[in-house]
Amino acid sequence: MVAATAPTPLRTRVYIDGYNLYYGCLKGTPYKWLDLHSLFEQHILPSSGLRGTRSELLPVSIKYFTATIIESAARATDSVSSQDRYHQALARLYDGRIELIRGYYSQTQIKAKLVDAAAPDTWPRDCQEVLVWKLEEKQSDVNLALQAYHDAITGAVDQVVIVTNDTDIAPALKLIRAHTPVTIGLVIPARQQVRQPNTELSQLAHWTRSHITPAELAASQLPRVIPGPRKPTIKPESWYARPDLLARVLTLATPVVGSRGKAFKWMQEANPYLANQAPIDLIDTEDGAAQVVQYIERYIAEHAGKDAPPAA
Repeated sequence: MVAATAPTPLRTRVYIDGYNLYYGCLKGTPYKWLDLHSLFEQHILPSSGLRGTRSELLPVSIKYFTATIIESAARATDSVSSQDRYHQALARLYDGRIELIRGYYSQTQIKAKLVDAAAPDTWPRDCQEVLVWKLEEKQSDVNLALQAYHDAITGAVDQVVIVTNDTDIAPALKLIRAHTPVTIGLVIPARQQVRQPNTELSQLAHWTRSHITPAELAASQLPRVIPGPRKPTIKPESWYARPDLLARVLTLATPVVGSRGKAFKWMQEANPYLANQAPIDLIDTEDGAAQVVQYIERYIAEHAGKDAPPAA
């Protein structure tokens, strides 16, 4: 009998284009509080399909390339603070394992040609010129390319896993393929193949993951509360699936249990009066939230004048 050969460990580091990940996988979803380390360690890397090898995350497992949102261009009033909380959560939970590398946003006024709605085929030279705001993320692409190439050429890694669908990274991947033995993995930050992998990038990679499933995103969420030296970092309420339904339930539950923190704790516990489901798992829909609200209102009516929290 021939003994099974142990898979070759590949010292692996993941390089994430935060802008691509957000707009490809997270925008408009309840998965923004994403545990990057868990996602790649438990879901993405085991699915690479490379025979005879296994990915072994390095102490600095992930390099995350991002830029701080400009408040004047933010879509919501809490966008800047919510992003800051998320970055702080990653730094606290994965101190030394996830490195945040920041570029910046450039906000400038430029002249642009306005498409004529009545005659959309009109050449740009014949269209009206208007002044518009141009918002661009700067340095993240360059930083990602340089970091991945540096780590490969210095022998710091056996495998680089690139998370983007941006062709700007292609020259760096060509150099890695030409000058190093490093394995290249490519992960397209998209849900359910809504974006096709860029052909040039796929040809340069040794393996490609065409999408990240919603189930994987849902299973890879950070704890709601992450302790800190002075005060904890807490998931923004606007990052839940239905902040409006969450607020409604919290408004009812908080006076009963004594604080918002206790209300969240109660919401995260399985409840026998809700078919052993946790209230937090029901408030993503109108019907589910209605069940929770009806239960709390019934409890309040039945326990008027008594000081006891809802059963859990």
